[in-house]
Amino acid sequence: MELVAFLGVGKGTWGQIAGVMNHGDWENIIILGDSFAKQFNIKKDFEFIEVSSKTIIELRDEILKKLKGRINGTEVALSIASGDGKEHMALISALLSLPVGIRFVVLTKDGLVFM
Repeated sequence: MELVAFLGVGKGTWGQIAGVMNHGDWENIIILGDSFAKQFNIKKDFEFIEVSSKTIIELRDEILKKLKGRINGTEVALSIASGDGKEHMALISALLSLPVGIRFVVLTKDGLVFM
């Protein structure tokens, strides 16, 4: 399964994303974020897609355009532990418009949990 996650500006939430990346056996990892999120560094291969902070509709359209052709399967694991509601809504809407199914994933003390 492929992992998709949005990195918001709160560096404190990046640890959750890094944990999900490190604890899963992912076929592909796609991380989205703004220019600040480019600072995210982890010793695991991933593709970073830079998006601009715009209106929610513009952000959804930008994400959709940039994700087209990059998702190989019919379902992705999605972490929304980082970012804000506008970013989450735009990302979820873009993924569903591809179309691709979504399984939320979170790292807990017991390991990865799919919700």
